[in-house]
Amino acid sequence: MPNSATPTHCPYCALQCGMNLTPLQDGGVAVVERPDFPVNKGALCGKGRTAPAVLASSVRLTSPLVRSGGALVPATWDEALDRIAEGLGRTRTEHGPDACGVFGGGGLTNEKAYNLGKFARIVLGTSQIDYNGRFCMSSAAAAGIKAFGLDRGLPFPLEDIPKTGCVILVGSNLAETMPPSLRFFNELKENGGTLIVVDPRRTKTAEQADLHLMPRPGTDLALALGLLHLVVAEGRVDEEYVQERTVGWEDARAAAMAHWPEFVERITGVSVPQLREAVRMFCEPENAMVLTARGPEQQSKGTDTVGAWINLCLATGRAGRPLSGYGCLTGQGNGQGGREHGQKADQLPGYRKLDDPAARRHVAGVWGVDPDSLPGPGRSAYELLDALGTDIRALLLMASNPVVSAPRAAHIEERIKSLDFLAVCDVVLSETAALADVVLPVTQWAEETGTTTNLEGRVLLRRRAITPPEGIRSDLEVMHELAARLGAEPGMEKKFPTDPEEVFEELRRASAGGPADYSGITYRRLIEENGVFWPCPAAADGSNASDDSEDASLDAPGDDDPGQADDLAAGVHPGTPRLFLDRFATPDGKARFAPVSHRAIAEEPDDEYPVLLTTGRVVAQYQSGAQTRRVDELNAAAPGPFVELHPRLAARLGAAEGDPVAVVSRRGRAVGAARITTGIRPDTVFMPFHWPGEGRANTLTNPALDPTSRMPEFKACAVRVEAVKP
Repeated sequence: MPNSATPTHCPYCALQCGMNLTPLQDGGVAVVERPDFPVNKGALCGKGRTAPAVLASSVRLTSPLVRSGGALVPATWDEALDRIAEGLGRTRTEHGPDACGVFGGGGLTNEKAYNLGKFARIVLGTSQIDYNGRFCMSSAAAAGIKAFGLDRGLPFPLEDIPKTGCVILVGSNLAETMPPSLRFFNELKENGGTLIVVDPRRTKTAEQADLHLMPRPGTDLALALGLLHLVVAEGRVDEEYVQERTVGWEDARAAAMAHWPEFVERITGVSVPQLREAVRMFCEPENAMVLTARGPEQQSKGTDTVGAWINLCLATGRAGRPLSGYGCLTGQGNGQGGREHGQKADQLPGYRKLDDPAARRHVAGVWGVDPDSLPGPGRSAYELLDALGTDIRALLLMASNPVVSAPRAAHIEERIKSLDFLAVCDVVLSETAALADVVLPVTQWAEETGTTTNLEGRVLLRRRAITPPEGIRSDLEVMHELAARLGAEPGMEKKFPTDPEEVFEELRRASAGGPADYSGITYRRLIEENGVFWPCPAAADGSNASDDSEDASLDAPGDDDPGQADDLAAGVHPGTPRLFLDRFATPDGKARFAPVSHRAIAEEPDDEYPVLLTTGRVVAQYQSGAQTRRVDELNAAAPGPFVELHPRLAARLGAAEGDPVAVVSRRGRAVGAARITTGIRPDTVFMPFHWPGEGRANTLTNPALDPTSRMPEFKACAVRVEAVKP
């Protein structure tokens, strides 16, 4: 590696692929391979390779903007910050602290997410904070906490996947959403293992499967219950494991037995022989895994659905054992860390619960405030956005674009427009930023240092490679300056340092003893060890500096790393790459079955809306597209919205390949080019959600919420499809 290269990580998905950045003569950087990072070993998708394109001044924001005469015009930083302080301060004075909302993003570093939650609670004094990660992994998180007592996307490293016997991959098109990860599944098959993919579309990932199950959207819960029924009926339950390591089996078993194979076939469209084959493939090897993604999670019953897949792992003894288990493929770059350190409405740093008195005492002690001064839990993401302009009158938004990404997006756009005041921090003028009263241009991944936590629970260090353009500041600097202007006491800004390592040192103390314990992790360790898996307490025995901290003891790390014993002997905790090998993170150490039953989606098709819509991503775009739609190479590969539909449906419409077709739901209308394929169910259409305007898929989606996770039902709603006449 050249001396001038800076090792860092991709700004996009939760793989957080390693890359090196080398400086260019024009002041920019080039991406070169970093083969030492184990997740991607140098491989990158097109988004990672082209990430530096968004650093260009021609693409990104270069000056603060304030609204004047109906237009956004350049302003100085002091003018912009004063305008934000005035807007938030006036709202707080006139309507109370909870009239101020804060909305964050799963792309923020741990340091930014930590300070944002702290800023909301001790500067603004508001309970109204949540983040867009609620739209991504919250159902899996809720199910994981119920079952295991802890949520970490993957309880094992990706490198374990090729060594297992079978993987059931539910609702993930990772060949397009995180392409470098596909090598682990290819290696699985090379090693004699098998891959089962559950998806209503024959995606590029499904094409790699040994068995592809194509259930009707919204029926993943019934499918999992049907597989568990067959596990029981065929005598494949690991009775000894169930007895020793779980509770709640009898109720879960009774619920599953009500879902006999023929009944499940009628609900899902998956044939009984396929159900039996899936059970055989999953149960015959010694080890197996279930991995879920947004497909089963983005449903109004997503928590129960994930719980049913976890039940399948527990009944067959496939959780908390080497090379086996349940895992969630986290989506956003720091979706894992973003939900651990205080951005969510109900959480404090370290994945502590906001309504837990001991947690409040511990974190308040680190922050130097009275625990009673901390507000209680607030609204979840969609509920917060839905309250804009009514209960919530002003909003500070960082690193999110809900005008494109939120369900029922046209309604959310109107709610945002009805605000008394909106301030946005972003790197580009997104569709949401374009509606703001003040827009602040902030630094990007290559221009700043900070930590992220990938889908494995591996804490990583992104390192600054270049100096940001003049006039660009970091989100940490923004919060420092706003704290000075809005703090209830002089010197409040001192609680919001601008140095990311100083923030991380405080985060370590705040997380100590919590479920997501980072207290034993330092920037130096992250550099030297290429990342550290949490939990990682400050001492090998799990002790920490807080008298009030909860017992977060889990398994000591496994014996697979010969250096771990030396680390423990030296008093340095090596981190925990594999969870639950001896006990689960519940009071009695046992996992909990979920007694769940199938129920319909919130909006079933009818005569007026006879087709189901499901949404997702394409390989060349990312999330709301705010950044990737500004990269020429990516736009050439995926220039605009499309509607994937079966030939039979296309024939009924009289639509040919490439013709514009409209998809209409009870919430609105979206238009895209017809993409006709036998790789989708005849009763289903698919739209990617990366584009605004006429092709905005989230105009259509249903905000029906899961009662536990508050996840909207992005993945299934009733629509009709119409040909667009010239």
